[in-house]
Amino acid sequence: MLDEQKLIVFKTDYTFFIRILTFVALKIHSFTYNFKRMKKYILFFLMLPLWMFSQKKISKEELEVQKFQQELDAEYLNPKETPLRGDNFKNFKKHPFFPFDKKYRVTAKFERSKDTQPFELPTSSGKTKSYQEYGKATFTLDGKPYTVSLYQSLALIKQPKYKDYLFLPFRDATNEKETYGGGKYMDLKIPKGNTILLDFNQSYQPYCAYNAYDYNCPIVPEENKLPVEIRAGVMYEDVYHH
Repeated sequence: MLDEQKLIVFKTDYTFFIRILTFVALKIHSFTYNFKRMKKYILFFLMLPLWMFSQKKISKEELEVQKFQQELDAEYLNPKETPLRGDNFKNFKKHPFFPFDKKYRVTAKFERSKDTQPFELPTSSGKTKSYQEYGKATFTLDGKPYTVSLYQSLALIKQPKYKDYLFLPFRDATNEKETYGGGKYMDLKIPKGNTILLDFNQSYQPYCAYNAYDYNCPIVPEENKLPVEIRAGVMYEDVYHH
């Protein structure tokens, strides 16, 4: 009788022990499964700050340049506005640009010219266009001062939307290598004070660089030839003249 009671107790304890083991095993399995799922979220939240810090914050100045680039590409892709013709238009995808460089965004000292007279500026076709010097801009690049003249087109200022428009044609040491040999242009507006912003990241090639048959472009005056590289704005690939 005593042996039978011991056997019953042993079976009861064994059954309870098996239940305990099963319960523990299920909990371990559940924890392992949930941990694997949680590990994905844990890794995500751990990596999120690193990802956020790794993203380059784009400045307002760079966004302005991106807008200029997008608008210029859109103009050249628009058959109603583009200077491109034939295969040049068909093959055009986008302009090559120098990387944005804040170094070439400079605040220049602006001095209005006095008693200037209209003059005829030679163009690439041999004709001339009427301009008048409006002022001079002096800026520093790599510790050296440079001065350029700013002009008004006597034809354009007759139109209300161009009444405060200034024209800056310039040459630099990248011409005939990475930019058009005839130089580059910048569009500016008359400043209210005695400084003017020159963002060479928004400089571009004249139309005649892409179509010399339909356009005649003002030749850069000698006084605006800069003895330094301006590695900013639109680059140039001479595939347009055959």
